[in-house]
Amino acid sequence: MEISALQKARYEYTPKLPGMLRNGIADICVKEGEATQSVADQDKIKALFPNTYGEKEITFEKGQNTSAPKKQVVGVILSGGQAPGGHNVICGLYDALKATNKENVLYGFKGGPSGLINDDFVEFDDEFINQYRNTGGFDIIGSGRTKLETEEQFAIVSEVCKKHGVTAVVIIGGDDSNTNAAVLAEYFAAHNTGVQVIGCPKTIDGDLKNEDIECSFGFDTATKTYSEIIGNIERDANSAKKYWHFVKVMGRSASHVALECALQTQPSICLVSEEVAAKKMSLSQIADYIADSVAKRAAKGMNFGVAIIPEGVVEFVPEFSVLIQEINELLAGSKAEAFNALATWEEKYSFIEKGLTKESMEVFAILPQAIQQQLFLERDPHGNVQVSLIESEKLFSALVKDKLEARRAAGTYNGKFSALHHFLGYEGRCAFPSNFDSDYCYSLGYNAFMLIQYGYNGYLSKVSNLSKPASEWVAGGMPITKMMNIERRHGEDKPVIKKALVELDGAPFKYFEAHREQWAEDTCFVYPGAIQYYGPTEVCDATTKTLALEHAE
Repeated sequence: MEISALQKARYEYTPKLPGMLRNGIADICVKEGEATQSVADQDKIKALFPNTYGEKEITFEKGQNTSAPKKQVVGVILSGGQAPGGHNVICGLYDALKATNKENVLYGFKGGPSGLINDDFVEFDDEFINQYRNTGGFDIIGSGRTKLETEEQFAIVSEVCKKHGVTAVVIIGGDDSNTNAAVLAEYFAAHNTGVQVIGCPKTIDGDLKNEDIECSFGFDTATKTYSEIIGNIERDANSAKKYWHFVKVMGRSASHVALECALQTQPSICLVSEEVAAKKMSLSQIADYIADSVAKRAAKGMNFGVAIIPEGVVEFVPEFSVLIQEINELLAGSKAEAFNALATWEEKYSFIEKGLTKESMEVFAILPQAIQQQLFLERDPHGNVQVSLIESEKLFSALVKDKLEARRAAGTYNGKFSALHHFLGYEGRCAFPSNFDSDYCYSLGYNAFMLIQYGYNGYLSKVSNLSKPASEWVAGGMPITKMMNIERRHGEDKPVIKKALVELDGAPFKYFEAHREQWAEDTCFVYPGAIQYYGPTEVCDATTKTLALEHAE
């Protein structure tokens, strides 16, 4: 297989470990902290996890290793969507495992959690692992979205582990995957299998975050990748001076990605879904907010700009959320078949008009026809609208165009408005990891093995103090149950890891809020350029703006 010059060079990069993990396996000891409790619903979570709840947080320090020596056979899976650095988690896990005992074994189960169920795996060796060091993607073993949540699945996984003498399983994933890790850990403990489960925090969306997880891995690389592209678009806008670019960025419900990209590139506009919800903004109000920037810039002779739109923003518009709920109800059960049988859009529109309330129909009527039709595209497995398929960047540019035409008719606007549209998502999920993510992920994997070696179960590999140089990072672990609360999922109470949305009183948003008025009216674009791997530390090892602002001294 042909590989690029950069990939060859990245093979040679040695990731930086936290200081206390640099002394060799024999000189790493454990410092135990306080017992923990879940973030909410303590009694319910405790009842669901009687064998793994309330365990202590731990920190690794320099000192005599007191773990009991034993051969470890570890299985690892990649779960959910890709995030830059996943390969390095596996490399760090492998290196720590082999440094402890050459006889230790690491199995990679293929295709995500289903690999554990199907007993489909590869045994790693040096030659295999070395092909994936410091590279992007999850192609080392693939990923998947199968959920491990039934007793039958747990029993199968338990038998697979027993068959191969597996002593621990490392699950690299996001909030749902780590919830599954906690449930599997509880099953293993309740059935005295002797198998441990350790989780690692992954998601480019940035919403797997709390007082213990400062940053999920992949967020740094993905946002830097998107910011490079947005910066390039800004420079093009500033060069051509005739287009408004509407850029939708991936990130599920939360706006962490959009906000970080705005902090890096200083666009004319960035919507923050959480603010839209807090202010109960309507589609019309959002369109007016963007149109105000277009008009002010046009008055200065600048008929161009850049607007960043978070992927999930329409979910946070109250009137749109109600519309979505009504559409879900409108097409529930057999009614969907009747709707799909209609031959023309006019017939379907009439069907919709009869089924929606007057208020929701008014919202539906102002949407461009292409967006109206997107609301009735392929449903998710539960029959609901797939909000991520809605081209909200096109929705808002169309609404803004209507607002500007109304202003032109009223004589309050005489500029030119031409919109171009972009969606940034998959471009960032498998990029070569930044030095930060290479180091962070390698540390998470190395640290995960230390948790295994010391016998912990149902813990998350935790590396903190991330805004400082890697030598000052702190490695340890925390019980996954500490992050949990109870939420209604498909009509049932389920234990889940609480998602973190953008905090409107947090330092990153406050900084954005203090500067956005100037960005909206003047051209304050910043061009971050490509991720750099070699050169000055302030260029190559810089963390995200979000992390720097949250931990500014």
